[in-house]
Amino acid sequence: MSMKGNFQNLSIRVLDFVFAAFGLVVSIIPIAIIALLIKMEDGGPVFFIQKRVGQDGTVFLMYKIRSMVVEAEELRNELLAQSDVDGMFKMKDDPRVTNVGVFIRKHSLDELPQFWNVLKGDMSLVGPRPALIEEAETYSEVAKQRLTVKPGITGLWQVSGRSDVSFDTMVELDLQYINNRSVWQNGVILFKTMILVFPSEKNGAY
Repeated sequence: MSMKGNFQNLSIRVLDFVFAAFGLVVSIIPIAIIALLIKMEDGGPVFFIQKRVGQDGTVFLMYKIRSMVVEAEELRNELLAQSDVDGMFKMKDDPRVTNVGVFIRKHSLDELPQFWNVLKGDMSLVGPRPALIEEAETYSEVAKQRLTVKPGITGLWQVSGRSDVSFDTMVELDLQYINNRSVWQNGVILFKTMILVFPSEKNGAY
């Protein structure tokens, strides 16, 4: 890798660390409030931990605030048969989502614990969506290029339609991001992401 590439990666890592550390601090109160609401709703665990595929195919544990019923993973196979899966499973009006989950998903609050993944170095603030193991196993050679950089909490596809874009479009956007990756581009995507988390009927999140 060139000196310029090393400097860019170092700059992105510094940006990730600083903003993730700040994000964790300011997230303490919102997470505590959401945790209380989750316990009041169904008494289940607050956090959801899942294996995801990261840079160069490395598997890591990704942290989220639980937005679905406790038995969501068991119900997933039943719902797969009802969904047109094109490389990723994402269902609008997913019946597994709890009442609290609907709200935190709409405002991306379920992603707050991933600041810890960024601090650990598993993820970046900006990058391709972290893939499920079973999703990555079906990737074409083109789609596998998504795994050449760290996955992100947000990314170009999230600010370009989020769940409303197809898998192929998501791959195209991810490769566009990878080919033009820079601190400046990350800053622009982060700014657009902050705008999208405010209430909107068309923010594409579900």
